[in-house]
Amino acid sequence: MSAVPQMTVDDLWRLIKEDAPHFILDIREIHEVETSHLENAAHIPMAFCLSRQTEIPRDIPVVVYCRSGARSSAIVSALMSKYDFTNLHSLSGGMTEWARAIDPQIEVG
Repeated sequence: MSAVPQMTVDDLWRLIKEDAPHFILDIREIHEVETSHLENAAHIPMAFCLSRQTEIPRDIPVVVYCRSGARSSAIVSALMSKYDFTNLHSLSGGMTEWARAIDPQIEVG
C-alpha cells in the first residue's frame, strides 16, 4: 500500500487564495464542525464517507481534513483502495495545524 497523499495547510491556503479548482471535505463530527470549519468546506462525517462517496468529486483536487490528520488519512486511504479515487489529499495536521499556521483566531473543534 502506498503512502496517503498529503497537502500542507500552506498549499491549501494557496489553492484558496488563487481560486484554483478544489473541493474541501470536513469529515469531523457535527459538534466539531459547529465549533469551527473552513469556509466553503463540504461536511460528510467520517462514518458516512464510504457510503456517500458519490458526493465527492473525482475531477478536481479534494482536500480531506479532520482535527489532526489521522482520521482524514484513514478515509483517504479507504476511499483510494475501495473506490479507486486518485485526486484525494489528507490535510497535514488538520484543523490544529490550520489554526497554528494560517488562522490563529479559529477555535479548533
